[in-house]
Amino acid sequence: MAAWTRRIGWRRGNRYQTSWMRGWLTKPEMAVRAVNNLKHGGFYKLRFILTPEEFQSVLQRLAQGEAQYHQTNHDRTKHDQSQVHEAYTTFYQYFTATEKPDYFPFFVYSISLTVGNESSGFFVRNEGISFPYNEQWAEDELPNVMLSFPKGFQIDREDESGRHYIYEDIREHCPLTYGLYGDLAAEIKKMTKPLRFSVPAGDTLQEQKSSVRISKDAMNDMANSWIFRKYRLVMNSK
Repeated sequence: MAAWTRRIGWRRGNRYQTSWMRGWLTKPEMAVRAVNNLKHGGFYKLRFILTPEEFQSVLQRLAQGEAQYHQTNHDRTKHDQSQVHEAYTTFYQYFTATEKPDYFPFFVYSISLTVGNESSGFFVRNEGISFPYNEQWAEDELPNVMLSFPKGFQIDREDESGRHYIYEDIREHCPLTYGLYGDLAAEIKKMTKPLRFSVPAGDTLQEQKSSVRISKDAMNDMANSWIFRKYRLVMNSK
């Protein structure tokens, strides 16, 4: 008869079962499988800010992978490339306008790709960059878009322990898709540089660093935006 243990899961003799597998394993077997999943867990990520014109080149590169864009709502609404570009433009213009618009845009898509005989996908979503103001966090955030690609490829297995799944290196199973992500990341990095800006701190300015990359034209647009004026931010362009 199986019994529940809080730290591991169900126990039957010297074998255990967790919520992510079907079948029974010893502790060493569970440890090996957990390390393997952890090794290939997580995502490749790139955060950036481009102008709508520059972002068009990103969409053109994704078209090489027969990209299909779906919103993350209940209906998984499908958008074509022009609709995605329009959504990005709306998102970008909110933060670069000289006066704060009366709406807040979201830019979130799952991207299904077919590269050769590989089927995989990327994920893109808007995020914010927090910064201090008057000894607390500002109520607004600077924008960026994060493009991500999973590091793990799920493999369903069945052996003497039962049915379960593991994660293996995505580069081995989807090398073409990984190559597309690498090419896209390299293209974005070529157009951008790390975002650096300063915030008022008493009588001085305090530089803020982030992992976000920004293009020169986007930097100029952002420096003249309502959010920079409201918080007296200074773009560090060097």
